[in-house]
Amino acid sequence: MDFKISKGLKKDKDFRKVYQQGKSFANKYLVIYIMKNNLDESRVGVSVSKKVGKAVIRNKVKRRIKEAFRILVDKDIKKGYDIVFIARISSSDCEYKDIEKSVVNLCKKSKILK
Repeated sequence: MDFKISKGLKKDKDFRKVYQQGKSFANKYLVIYIMKNNLDESRVGVSVSKKVGKAVIRNKVKRRIKEAFRILVDKDIKKGYDIVFIARISSSDCEYKDIEKSVVNLCKKSKILK
């Protein structure tokens, strides 16, 4: 499976559906919501609140989450899920490696790793 941004969750109603019907798991830097989507691909969305920081910080956190997930998705993520990552305030001042470990940890917790 190739990770393309175009196959991500875009619409507010898609995010809301995952929040309401999905399961959530959390750690120090991130929260993940997952829900089966009955498609042959997994779609991902990233949400970073204004509480995390100004636009530059939020975009940096978002890019780090997407990159960490992109590396995982090619080989390890099960297909058929809608996945939403939410950045916590503590993610604003952490390094990429911390985000990467956090993404892997949440994927293991939620059992979407192969």
